[in-house]
Amino acid sequence: MTLRIGCIADDFTGGTDVAAAFRRAGLRTALVFGTPDDTTTLPADCDAAVVALKSRSTPADEAVADSLTAQRWLWSKGAAQVYFKYCSTFDSTPQGNIGPVTDALLDAAGATVTLHCPASPPNGRTVYQGHLFVHDRLLSDSPLRHHPLNPMTDSALVRLLSAQTRHPVGLVDWATVRRGVEAVREAITAHQQAGVRHVVADALTDEDLAVLGAATLELPVVAGAAGLAEGLGHAYPATGPSSVEPKPSEGRAAVLAGSCSARTLEQIAQFYAAGLPSLHLDVLAAATGRDVTGEALAWYAEQDPALPVLVYASASPEELAAVQAQLGVAEAAAQVEELLGTLASHLVERGVRRMLVAGGETSGAVTTALGVRAVLVGEEADPGVPWTYATTNSGDLALMLKSGNFGAPDLFTRALTEVK
Repeated sequence: MTLRIGCIADDFTGGTDVAAAFRRAGLRTALVFGTPDDTTTLPADCDAAVVALKSRSTPADEAVADSLTAQRWLWSKGAAQVYFKYCSTFDSTPQGNIGPVTDALLDAAGATVTLHCPASPPNGRTVYQGHLFVHDRLLSDSPLRHHPLNPMTDSALVRLLSAQTRHPVGLVDWATVRRGVEAVREAITAHQQAGVRHVVADALTDEDLAVLGAATLELPVVAGAAGLAEGLGHAYPATGPSSVEPKPSEGRAAVLAGSCSARTLEQIAQFYAAGLPSLHLDVLAAATGRDVTGEALAWYAEQDPALPVLVYASASPEELAAVQAQLGVAEAAAQVEELLGTLASHLVERGVRRMLVAGGETSGAVTTALGVRAVLVGEEADPGVPWTYATTNSGDLALMLKSGNFGAPDLFTRALTEVK
């Protein structure tokens, strides 16, 4: 079967989010971690393939180079359309990476216009009059203003994107979207004829995203969050639900959390309140050379094997600021990734077969440490949070990679119970 659509995601949890969206739309979907090469293979029956990169916070030139490599690989697998998936909170800086990557993908495709929409209504992300909302608040008034790497202090998407590209940016407003597919197509064409390359679209509901998806089916490059990807996936003829690999029913369960988002902190608190084993990693101590990993593994060995365990480096905004003040932002993030990636490898060696990972950068560190290059996408525990299935050197593994802001407060405990 020829690949119908390819996707480039700018972090690993974003990759699982968008892969789940394609699967909900009826497309059989595979997820590849890291920049693919000639040895990277896909299941023969895939309709969609998602390449999950770690390009959200890397220097713009690196993000562009990796994204172009992924685009060429997806083309080699037959994908005529490429979707660039970024976070539903538009995480970026004035220097990128959303604008530079999108421009590079358009240039390579010989395309002159694309549509952007980061809306994800099930997760409370909507766009109105070009402004991004998180539930009932503007993005700039939400907890995302405290993001440790890309604090979002502006909600105006046209202005945000204009700072990242030399090309004009326009808007398709909600009134136009509500008039339907042809109205959106006409608006995109009008922008294109006026020299506008990037068109931001409003969307308040999944129905709006379905309209946008149908209107952009012929564009070589489309960009946005998982919501628009699902709308686009529904525009392709359905081929039936994805087959799901058997869930591992034996082996221990663990949560590794590095995200400092408000929702992840809620999930940690709920896990702790349930009386389940929890251990907080001392990042500052690790930076001084103390064997924090060895201490964590000794603690793990003492826990009841019938219970899931939580090991986390997540911290409140105040605690995070204190760590970053001593180590620097980049070094603090590197310490967390090193700790949790190394722990993941040791835990799988010790029999963990169900693992939930919270945080995009953490997920990248964990999959890299485990040597996991590709997974099959299964059903979701919560919107945008699917189980995936991989084989490691130590055996089969059910792996959930959760964006920091996603999932209900009880996700950690509920998901690890339901997968049995």
